[in-house]
Order: sequence, then structure tokens, then C-alpha cells
Amino acid sequence: MVNLKQVTPLAKEYLEELGFLWHTDSDNTSYVANELVVLSEDEANAYAAAANELYDMFVEAGEYVIENDLFHEIGIPFNLVELIKLSWESDVHWHLYGRFDFAGGIDGKPIKLLEFNADTPTALFESAIIQWAILKQNGLEESSQFNFIYEALVENFRRIVTLTEDTSRFEELYEGWRFLFSSIRGNVEEENTVRLLQHMANEAGFETEFAYIDDVAFDDNGIYYNEEKFELWFKLIPWEDIAIEESELAMLLTNIIKNQEAIIFNPAYTLMFQSKGFLKVLWDLYPNHPLLLESSFEPLDGKKQVRKPIFGREGGDVAILDANGSILEENKDIYSNHKMLYQEFVELPTDAAGNSYQAGVFYAYEACGVGFRRGGKILNNMSKFVGHIVK
Repeated sequence: MVNLKQVTPLAKEYLEELGFLWHTDSDNTSYVANELVVLSEDEANAYAAAANELYDMFVEAGEYVIENDLFHEIGIPFNLVELIKLSWESDVHWHLYGRFDFAGGIDGKPIKLLEFNADTPTALFESAIIQWAILKQNGLEESSQFNFIYEALVENFRRIVTLTEDTSRFEELYEGWRFLFSSIRGNVEEENTVRLLQHMANEAGFETEFAYIDDVAFDDNGIYYNEEKFELWFKLIPWEDIAIEESELAMLLTNIIKNQEAIIFNPAYTLMFQSKGFLKVLWDLYPNHPLLLESSFEPLDGKKQVRKPIFGREGGDVAILDANGSILEENKDIYSNHKMLYQEFVELPTDAAGNSYQAGVFYAYEACGVGFRRGGKILNNMSKFVGHIVK
């Protein structure tokens, strides 16, 4: 059972002062819960250890995918394969951050990987800033969280220049590279998340600029905004969307990387990690690993399981199937044309009201924080964000 602590919710005016404008869901209920998940130190440490171990496994499996040309098997669009290889082969293409989604980890339940949001992870603002603010505003000890996401990302921005764990030489090595941050126009959540990342990059020591994606220009020689060339570009736009909807841009970005005219974040190789098809590769390489769930491109015989598209958002077109393959629950959406992965079903931790909880552990060079989403058996875009406290 999930142990919860009641807190006074943050005022909407305060949230908006912070730049957190998506605080109310479409049914007029608060997106941020007025409870905190209570974790023990051992539980928080176990989430960190799981993410750190899994990241190393993802790197090993990524090398396996590239060496064995498994791009088609895990659903990678053909027009990104060269770019993925280019970004994988050079250390300058630094993975900035991602988010592991876990079942378990509470009340003695084993931690199990559900997926890795490695390219465009959501819930950064709420995990890094809002759940910390809840502690502060409620007079609780601000350090009583597994949450140094902000600090970890500032340090990881510096590693883009130093390429080592030690970032002390950033000022010495930094050559005044300009860093452009982009989101799509008209999505306040994505824009303000990108602006938060821009703020972190400023703090790290970069010169930065923000531009909506439709105002950014590209050619084989670089990335431009207001006729100024940028050596570094962060985009909160999924790589698979670029490949499918903007094939010309995919070709230009490949040439830009090939010509060493810019570096893009998150790198193209994170699309391998983002693909749920990658979970099948992990299971093949690490069968019965305690952090993994059995995963296959074919239905699992005689097991309750989850069917999910290899690319999708917020539980779209995810279904829970019984041991005979009949649908018990389904969340229909727009992702049904994607290849499907079948993953062994595992119960999420629940509270006294029967709500399910999924842990999201952020990774930026190392595991750096956890937040929770609360909802039904299939979490969707109406799921709530729940902060935590470590006791």
C-alpha cells in the first residue's frame, strides 16, 4: 500500500509565478496532488540504483542494435538510421536527460522497468521544481527528497563541453558556443519546459536563445535563427515525428551532423532507447533480469500482459490483456498503426482508494530524482502528478 502524507496545495497564482501554467486539468481538477508519496531512504536509494544499472544496460544493448542492424526490428524510421549511427559514434553527442518509468519500489514490491523516456521526457518541471516547492511552502525539510534534478542537469549541460565527470574546466574549454532552444508554438507546457532547460543552460554558463521551431532555419551548413548560426540545438520534438512528418528536415539534420556543423539534444540515438521495441532487445540480452519484464513482439503464452505501441504518448493505445489474449482494459488513441510490443503485466502500487502509482526516475549522467504519476490501471493524460518525501 502506498503511504501518503497530506499537504497544503500550492496556490495557482504561485504556480503561475513559477511558470507552471498547466496546473489544472480539462475537468477543472488540480493536476498536482495535495498528497506526497512517503518513501523510506532505502526505497529512494533502490530507485536510484535501478536507474543507474539500467542505463548501463541500455548502452550495451544500443551497441548490440547497431552492430546487428536491428533498427527495423525496433521500429526506427530508415531515414534516421545514419543519423543515429553518427550520433552514437562520437562522444560529443551527449545524452542530456531521460526518465525511467518503474512499477514497484514501494512496500517491498520489486522495481520493474516499464519503459525509458529517453528522447522527450515529460514531467521535468513538476519533478525538478514543483514537488520541491511543495515541501518548501509546507514548512517541510527541503532536503527530504530524492531530487537533485535541477543541479544534475546544470552539471550535465557543462559536460557537453568537458565530456567528463569533472566539469571544473568548463570556463576554460567553453568557446562561446551559442545554444538554441526550441519547442512547437502554442503548447505552453512544452514551451515552459524548454525555457526551464534554457535557464539551466544559462546557469551552466552557455549563451542561449529561444525560438519556436517554425522560426528556425536549416541547411547543410547549420542551424540558424535571426540569421545567426547556432552550434548547439535543443528541441523538445520527438525524433520519430521529425522522421515521419518532416523527412526533409531529417535529411538536413543528418547532413548537419555529418558536416560537424552543430550538435543536437537529445541525440538521435536516444530514439533507440525511447522505442518500446528496445525492451524486447533488453530481454533477449538479459533474460530474467530482476529489473526487467518479459517482452516480445508476439503475444506471451498464458500470461497476463500489456500490449503497447512502440512509439506513443500518455498511455495511448495501451491495452491490458488476460492470459488468453482478451482485452481487459484499453486506452484507444492515435498510435495503433505502430508495431506492438507485448510486455508481462505487473501490478502498480496502489493507495487505499485503489489509485495506481508509477515512479518516474530522471537520469542526467546519473539517477537524480523521482516523481510519481497517479491514475487508473493505464495511466493517461488525466493522470495526476504526485510529489514525494523521504522519511
